[in-house]
Amino acid sequence: MAAITQRPKGTQDVVPSEVYKWYTVEQIASETARQFGFKEIRVPTFEDTGLFVRSVGDTTDVVQKEMYTVSATGDSTFTLRPEGTAGTIRALIENGVLNEGFPQKVFYILSCFRHEKPQAGRLREFHQFGCEMAGAANARADADVIALAKSVLDRLGLKGIELNINSIGCPECRSQYHKALKEYFEGYKDSLCETCQGRLEKNPMRILDCKSQEDKQIAENAPLILDYLCDDCKEHFEQLQNNLRLMGIDYKINARIVRGLDYYTRTVFEFITTDIGAQGTVCGGGRYDGLIEQLGGKPTPALGFGMGLERLILTMESQGCDFKKPEKCGIYIASMGQKGESKAVELVGKLREEGFFAEYDLVGRGLKAQMKYADKIGASFVVVLGDNEIDSGEAKLKNMRTGEQTDIKLDDSFVDSFSGIFFSDMLSDENFRNMISSIAKDGE
Repeated sequence: MAAITQRPKGTQDVVPSEVYKWYTVEQIASETARQFGFKEIRVPTFEDTGLFVRSVGDTTDVVQKEMYTVSATGDSTFTLRPEGTAGTIRALIENGVLNEGFPQKVFYILSCFRHEKPQAGRLREFHQFGCEMAGAANARADADVIALAKSVLDRLGLKGIELNINSIGCPECRSQYHKALKEYFEGYKDSLCETCQGRLEKNPMRILDCKSQEDKQIAENAPLILDYLCDDCKEHFEQLQNNLRLMGIDYKINARIVRGLDYYTRTVFEFITTDIGAQGTVCGGGRYDGLIEQLGGKPTPALGFGMGLERLILTMESQGCDFKKPEKCGIYIASMGQKGESKAVELVGKLREEGFFAEYDLVGRGLKAQMKYADKIGASFVVVLGDNEIDSGEAKLKNMRTGEQTDIKLDDSFVDSFSGIFFSDMLSDENFRNMISSIAKDGE
């Protein structure tokens, strides 16, 4: 039997040398969400299949083509989550969170699964940062959620990101729009793909989201939803634009945005870049005022967005954005002989108790190899312990950045002495000072 040596198609390994990029995005996204009053929520990786059929919509590509559905003996079918909103709303309803006062604001970072053709920025297992707000019907809430998304993108250092907004109306005005769409697409029925021919009867608006190039060309001249909005939806959309202007957020009205999931109502939006090729949407979201009631809760307005972490990282890489560098080893204790090895174990334990990133030899290297390893892992300081150092109770602490060596006692004062030297060196490092200065400016 052949060895299993390759990851599944459409998945990605994040190796230790690359994971710091993920830490950067996750930390900035989480911190920004908290500053906007959002609290973290965690939900299961899989849900009852019916949850996604009811919320996402049985005419969407996600439900028709992309869901991973599984079952076990004696159980009903379950589906690996294709997106984060449905499971989050289910959790808010089931756990009574919506009874605790409005607005309820939650965020999450989770993995999602869709069976589609893998390409740059689009994987079968992908990761998403998302925010959901329940209980706020005012257009100020729409603008606030958009401001949160923009703030995350800005803090990540992304450039050339354009906000596109649209309104897809409420069920009342959308019914008139559906009639107009059906009438338009009927003239092209034989040219539509098989999937969209079925959508023509059930939900013609889904044709606007089809990935087929031929269907996209046909849809270019289709009626626009903005021409069919009722007075309330028009007013809501105008209030959104006014609030975005008050916030100083530039936007473009894009009447072709409908989003790929059926639960959206009124406001929909996307942040778009051209830096990662065809998959240019780095964030998408909108309002879904009917979803909570649809899933068994009381009628409650709600809205949110999702950001694909893979796409964010790809865009940051292409733009040369800064990632927070991985933490380096603060001190490596090299050793020779049994006495040195025993002392290294003792001192590293004490250093780690005080919060230092400390390392020592675990594989039996010679001293020269240990020094090469210390340099390879970027250790800031190195101490060499042998019989002479143990007998004298004192060793040389070498600063690997400057080459300077300092005598240091190996007694109970070792950790305090190293702490003073370590932080003094950090304050003398120009890169560290610049980083502190940048953090201070961000906080002003």
